[in-house]
Amino acid sequence: MTPSLLPPRLNLPHVEVLPNGLTIIAEQMPVEAISFQLWLRVGSRWEGDEINGTAHFLEHMVFKGTPRLAMGEFERAIESRGAGTNAATSQDYTQFYFTSAPQDFEHLAPLQLDVVLNPTIADGPFERERLVVLEEIRRSQDDPQRRIFQQVVQLAFPGTPYARPVLGRREIIENLQAQQMRDFHAHWYQPPAMTVTVVGNQSVGNLVETVARSFADCYRVKSPSQTLMPPLVNIPPPFTKVETTTVVDDSLQQARLILLWRSPGLDQFEKTLPLGVLAVILGRGRVSRLFRELREEKGLVTAIGASNSTQATQGMFYISAQLPAENIPMVEQYILDHIERLQNEPIPEKDLERIRTQVANRFIFGNERPGDRANLYGYYYAQIGDLEPALTYPVQIQALTAADLQKSAQTYLSPTAYGKVIALPAED
Repeated sequence: MTPSLLPPRLNLPHVEVLPNGLTIIAEQMPVEAISFQLWLRVGSRWEGDEINGTAHFLEHMVFKGTPRLAMGEFERAIESRGAGTNAATSQDYTQFYFTSAPQDFEHLAPLQLDVVLNPTIADGPFERERLVVLEEIRRSQDDPQRRIFQQVVQLAFPGTPYARPVLGRREIIENLQAQQMRDFHAHWYQPPAMTVTVVGNQSVGNLVETVARSFADCYRVKSPSQTLMPPLVNIPPPFTKVETTTVVDDSLQQARLILLWRSPGLDQFEKTLPLGVLAVILGRGRVSRLFRELREEKGLVTAIGASNSTQATQGMFYISAQLPAENIPMVEQYILDHIERLQNEPIPEKDLERIRTQVANRFIFGNERPGDRANLYGYYYAQIGDLEPALTYPVQIQALTAADLQKSAQTYLSPTAYGKVIALPAED
């Protein structure tokens, strides 16, 4: 599709980079709310093995008081205005956010910035919160889905930070020191690593001015000479054979089968697009090929789905099924047959048109609210420093051809070289 034929963009955010390196992305929407999100280009990938879990633990400690705000004061200010706040940590980013009425934004924005930029990380609250994080780790280890998925990522990303748990390991969190966290915050929580996305019912000028003024009031220069480059990730090559991990899990009632392939990350965004569509064709929804044949027609699985998961520099295409253990070999072969079919038979145009529209419209409908829009901008910009994927995704999906999908299946989804995780229930 040539540039002159592209439809008008649905979104027109304003991007401004301040002299201190902070990026502000602002957009006015005629909805009586404002979503403020602060994204940091730092997550568990940035940690050394010896402090694994620090980024997530720090997310907790951010809300434990600053020199200006007593512990709990920020949350009381949020709740008193009927606003909502939360945070999240991943391998590639940490995110803090609130949604408020437009008239409350100017009051709450500097409070949110203060708790993120200036956490005290005092010894007493640190020790108390350590117990909370350790309990969160224990609960995650008690969750069979999370245990199995950890086996999947370890097989997909061996020897890389992506294979480590975001929450960290118990023995590391038990021995982590508050000063190590203070040093981590001072090094990484710097303006060049930060993106603020703010969307709602004020002019772009007002949104940008409020964020810039609030940031200038809160930020204290710590160590501006330090580099903020992320650690290099040695991306593992595609599988060259079938590599299998088998585990027995006492909590399972049925077996799990996960087949996985390594795929490009967000830094190769155009290569991820056809893989996302292939996931929909294979295993997203009741009309997908694997769901229709293996669950509805043959009854070989209880559940089945496909996804193309992407981090900043690495991705993973995987197909996951819940099924009786005796059906595993047959289901695996059916999955591989479907992949070979994608490689050898172009998708009929009438089917492709329906799927392209489905994928593009889901994206559009899922980004209609201020919080959705702010999240979309922050997700891409914080990880790859580029908004184009967020702005052109539907157009690029609609431009994909049957040949594009066929080539992607041939390139990334080998029927003879892939990872396989089998989780079996304990025998009676």
